[in-house]
Amino acid sequence: MIPSMTALRSLVLALVLALVSLTAGHAQAPADLPPGMTQQQFDALVEAISKSVAEKLKVEGSAPAAAPAKSGKAAPAPAPKVIITKLPADKPDEFAVFLRQTGRVVMALPEVGRRLAMLPGLIDARPRGGAGPFAFLALLGLIAAIAVTAESIVRRILTRLRDRLAVGSAPEMGLRSLVNLGGLVLLDGLGLFVVWVICRGAAGAWFATSDGHDRLAIAVLTGIFAWRLYVLAFRVVLRPGLPAARLCAVNDEEAWGLYARIEVILLLIILWRILYQVLVALETPHDALSAFQVLGGIVYLVAFIWLAFRSQVAARQWFGGLGTVSRWAGLVGRHWLGIALPFFVALGATQIYGAISERLNVSGAMLLTLILVVALLFFETLLQAFVRRLDSQLPGRTPEGNVPKLPDVVARCIRVAVLIGLALTVAQTWIVDVLGLVNEGEWDQLTRSSRTAGVTLFMAFVLWEAFKYVTEPYMERKTAGASPVGGEGDGPAQSASRLSTIMPLLRATVAVVLAIVATLIALEDFGVNTVPLLAGASVLGLAVSFGSQTLVRDIVSGIFYLTDDAFRVGEYIDCGRAKGTVEGFTLRSIKLRHQNGQVHTIPFGQLGQITNFSRDWITVKFNLRFARDTDVEKLRKAAKKIGADMMEMPEFKADILAPFKMQGIADIADNALLCRFKFTVKPGNPAAIQREAVKRMFRTFPELGIEFAKEGAAVVVQQTMHHAAEVAASEAAAAAPAVVPPVVVPEPVRA
Repeated sequence: MIPSMTALRSLVLALVLALVSLTAGHAQAPADLPPGMTQQQFDALVEAISKSVAEKLKVEGSAPAAAPAKSGKAAPAPAPKVIITKLPADKPDEFAVFLRQTGRVVMALPEVGRRLAMLPGLIDARPRGGAGPFAFLALLGLIAAIAVTAESIVRRILTRLRDRLAVGSAPEMGLRSLVNLGGLVLLDGLGLFVVWVICRGAAGAWFATSDGHDRLAIAVLTGIFAWRLYVLAFRVVLRPGLPAARLCAVNDEEAWGLYARIEVILLLIILWRILYQVLVALETPHDALSAFQVLGGIVYLVAFIWLAFRSQVAARQWFGGLGTVSRWAGLVGRHWLGIALPFFVALGATQIYGAISERLNVSGAMLLTLILVVALLFFETLLQAFVRRLDSQLPGRTPEGNVPKLPDVVARCIRVAVLIGLALTVAQTWIVDVLGLVNEGEWDQLTRSSRTAGVTLFMAFVLWEAFKYVTEPYMERKTAGASPVGGEGDGPAQSASRLSTIMPLLRATVAVVLAIVATLIALEDFGVNTVPLLAGASVLGLAVSFGSQTLVRDIVSGIFYLTDDAFRVGEYIDCGRAKGTVEGFTLRSIKLRHQNGQVHTIPFGQLGQITNFSRDWITVKFNLRFARDTDVEKLRKAAKKIGADMMEMPEFKADILAPFKMQGIADIADNALLCRFKFTVKPGNPAAIQREAVKRMFRTFPELGIEFAKEGAAVVVQQTMHHAAEVAASEAAAAAPAVVPPVVVPEPVRA
């Protein structure tokens, strides 16, 4: 019978073990050694193979199978064996492993000191005919000092030119300020170019070999250039000493302080990285390198916490200035320590954890997040500075205005695109590289579909922003002209236009349509079948239309009212149920503000007849009483003169369509002439014009001898008639027999 696979494997392992034993027994003979191998190496190899075979046999749990019998009889089938296999070992406790690694790293700290003590030997070139450690360090420090000093000298030489360019870099200078800002960057670039020339020239002149000390010198000179390059980016934004050219909202004192602190931290980071390269060149053990990285994480943590506390005022000013446009920046400015400290603590903790656990992807992801956050801060600062300077050259917007301009819309779209890109980068770093929730292939498949969906949603956002930009001026006019107009005619003379009236409803409709279409397309990109959604929405809409007939009537009535242009926002109307100024409306109702302050909400289906008091023009007529002997022609000329004077008044000139004048005598009473006056004005503010006309009449008419009718005149006439009656009665009494005279009760005089 054919032996089982386990028996064959056991037999092979037994033969190998026997061969190894025989080989080990004869290993002392020099003639049996393989060529190129010493006796010690051969013994170690034999011992390793023996241990490996023994462990394999132990795992298999079976002895080597017996050789088949030499007789012609078939060997009996082997008895069934119980093979004992070990269960897979439990996953080791990650925390325990981390503690053991931490112990090894801590124990390796003295090795870091010993390796750094070897640095003088690395830079000592005297055995090769070069300079010693002190001379090498002195030369390197001199070159670094010359490079930094040369940059400062170049900057001082160009001070006057920089000051002139800075004066013309204020935001109110418009496009010219952008040119001046570019000139300032070029001047700063000259200083950086000098640093590069000095460092590169020194590297080629004194450190051109491949020795360790020359490689160290080149690393230091490269670090100096990188330090000045990174500092230049912060100089462009902070501009210490040049407030007019500063791109962020930080005062000069805080700008100097923040710039100096950032210089120190960047120099510290670069020097620490150079020391790490030195340790690598000295062939430092892995645990010692991890210990040095742990020390670096602690140093970074302390430095950034110091930066956060010392830069509180500067951070609030910088982020607060950005908060006028970007909400996230304003939030960071208001809660700087509460956001910055946890972020910096997480940065230092991930650096330490990555160094101990050898998971450098964690520390790399956190470092990449920090770099992207700083890049986003620079991007937002530069974008807002550019938009402010471009807006100042375009008509229509003042610093207090709310109507956006085209640069604002474009900047908002660019900002959203950049935020999406940064979010995807950070998400991929943490989800794929650190957390391992998905692999590269799954992430690529997810991003391919999400990329198309994201582009669709972004295009919908761009279309919405463009539509808002086109319609915002009409919304602004509606807001400016929609002040309440009282029933007495007080208020502005201009109501909203027809387009401004329907614009809120139109914008809401466009927003809903864009959102629905973009969402459906995005779901299609993710592979979701949208046909059931459309069918369900159709059924739901049909059910709502049948079950809400009153709602449908209100909506349809509102559409026809708007189509007929029956009212606009800011107009005073009477719908039978209520009177008031139209403040706004929704899809089914209108809001009327009464002159006393009450707000009436009336469905469109219940409006009925609309009487509009604010459309096109309005003629005001009113009557006044004058004395019966008034010269009518003089009164007419005086009223005409008042109307002509009011036509020249700046506050009423644009509103008066037909001047104030006397229309004629409306009625003749017993003691007065009732005269009618009229004028025609634009709707909205007729009461103020009427009050002004009456005030002028009351002031000028007495000077012309024109008197208003007096209510007491009727009483005088009545008293005269009573007096005549009394005289006649007394004469009759004298002629007649003596009788008791009647008692006459005089009529009371009205005040």
